[in-house]
Amino acid sequence: MSLTDDIQSAIKSDKAIVGYNESIDYIRTSSPKMIIMSNNLPGSRKNEIEHNAQVSKTEIKMFDGTSRELGTVSGKPFPVSTLLIRE
Repeated sequence: MSLTDDIQSAIKSDKAIVGYNESIDYIRTSSPKMIIMSNNLPGSRKNEIEHNAQVSKTEIKMFDGTSRELGTVSGKPFPVSTLLIRE
């Protein structure tokens, strides 16, 4: 299954959390299945997500596209820099 299929499946099954702040909050309190980041996520935010993902032992995948493209794949009418898939 491709990353795009994983994203769309998670969105349809309501297992996705969209957005940087919501993702950080979830990572700090729970252990997600996967974190997906757009390739144009600013460095400081990327570092914070990577640090929290290491602590929670969560897989990180880079989306091969911008936040606008990740938003489109997610079916959202706005840019999405970070998307988290819950267990």
